[in-house]
Amino acid sequence: MNTNSNAYTVIYTTLVVVVVAAILAFTAMKLGPAQDANAKAETLRQMMAAAQVKPTDELYATKNAGILQLYADNIREAYTIGLDGNRNGELSVSKDKIELVDKLKLQDKAIKDGGEVTLPVYVFKNGVITIPVYGAGLWGPVWGYVAFQPDCRTIAGAFFDHESETPGLGAKIKDEAWFREKFIGKQAAFGEEPLFNLAKNAEESGKANAVDAITGATMTSKGLGDALNVWFKAYEKHFQANANAEEE
Repeated sequence: MNTNSNAYTVIYTTLVVVVVAAILAFTAMKLGPAQDANAKAETLRQMMAAAQVKPTDELYATKNAGILQLYADNIREAYTIGLDGNRNGELSVSKDKIELVDKLKLQDKAIKDGGEVTLPVYVFKNGVITIPVYGAGLWGPVWGYVAFQPDCRTIAGAFFDHESETPGLGAKIKDEAWFREKFIGKQAAFGEEPLFNLAKNAEESGKANAVDAITGATMTSKGLGDALNVWFKAYEKHFQANANAEEE
């Protein structure tokens, strides 16, 4: 075949594309389970860090298998709710079949659109109730987990993460323990507006639902603050119903 002909160029290019596509598909098939396992373990680390199951550094020093076992040993129950506050599903907490709701972007859109949601609630044996939050930071999504005491109002712990916030500024929502610790003991002001205030000098108000924003990370802090308010609002009916049951 004439290697300078158009037909040769088309055939050669097609073969290269097919071979490369096959290699990529094979690689994705082989790496997929490991990537899924890493993602699940990372979610559980963040969740258990918020729930104060163990210190964050210990959780990140624990291998995936140990994280699965730790979660199974410490979780009491997990279920999902709708915007009406009622349960609409159950999540397995068995070590060999742990179920999570990890499509937070889709849930976030459904919350804002007033559509059907399956919002996860993770109840740990230490009594704390852990929920996710998700929103938009400066350069990409921000998310995390917030744990509440049995009174369904007081924050027991929090852990936040991001996709691409600025190192040394917005990235502090994950990197700085002191920022996460500021949330402990604060309260969501259910029945009021805003439910939570994350802003510059917010703590000067003396209110229990206020945390100061990170200096130099205005947009990241605003995005996280908006996420907290949107998701807290989504859980408000469920938490208020549980708080009343707790009082009884």
